[in-house]
Amino acid sequence: GLTHEAHRKEVEQVYLRCAAGAVEWMYPTGALIVNLRPNTFSPARHLTVCIRPFTDSSGANIYLEKTGELRLLVPDGDGRPGRVQCFGLEQGGLFVEATPQQDISRRTTGFQYELIRRHRASDLHELSAPCRPCSDTEVLLAVCTSDFAVRGSIQQVTHEPERQDSAIHLRVSRLYRQKSRVFEPVPEGDGHWQGRVRTLLECGVRPGHGDFLFTGHMHFGEARLGCAPRFKDFQRMYRDAQERGLNPCEVGTD
Repeated sequence: GLTHEAHRKEVEQVYLRCAAGAVEWMYPTGALIVNLRPNTFSPARHLTVCIRPFTDSSGANIYLEKTGELRLLVPDGDGRPGRVQCFGLEQGGLFVEATPQQDISRRTTGFQYELIRRHRASDLHELSAPCRPCSDTEVLLAVCTSDFAVRGSIQQVTHEPERQDSAIHLRVSRLYRQKSRVFEPVPEGDGHWQGRVRTLLECGVRPGHGDFLFTGHMHFGEARLGCAPRFKDFQRMYRDAQERGLNPCEVGTD
């Protein structure tokens, strides 16, 4: 930002080719237009963009812009922990406009971003109505396509109102799939794993008895809960689909 003269209101174009990353703008003046041009075969209408501002982000407002119309996404200084904003890539691009400052003290506007393919049923579920139960079809697709899929029980739930999040501590007896080592072997070495996944505070998750199938995706380096039916219900869904030859993949349900 120090390379710009504040009174000239310069607008600079930035082109990002990665499907995930971060933007950091120091001493913001003028404005940035952030163009997301991912190297992907998916059309724009199939992509959702999610941004999460840095907790100490300040000095600029972040807007969604299309054909000159602006919609405020993140006001200057609103870096609440866990705050995430999502929109369809076809809805526009990001317009980051510096706010007038009375001094030259250092300010940094920054955010992480991720592009998500919307054709994944579990992503549709997470983005549209993260607290509603999944349909049988969504569960069967989720166990095949999620970043993690495990059988386990809830040991503890920690609510974090400042993040509008709940952390669910799991004990896992069967590990079907995972990325980024969400779950680690328990210290006792009894063949179980343990780990933590997150969901929205508004979902009101509580510790419950019995086994569940937990699925979900990694977002901004955290495991986010997707479909999570009771395991006996998943066994029924899987058995019914298997009898009709409609299973999208094979998993062990014993």
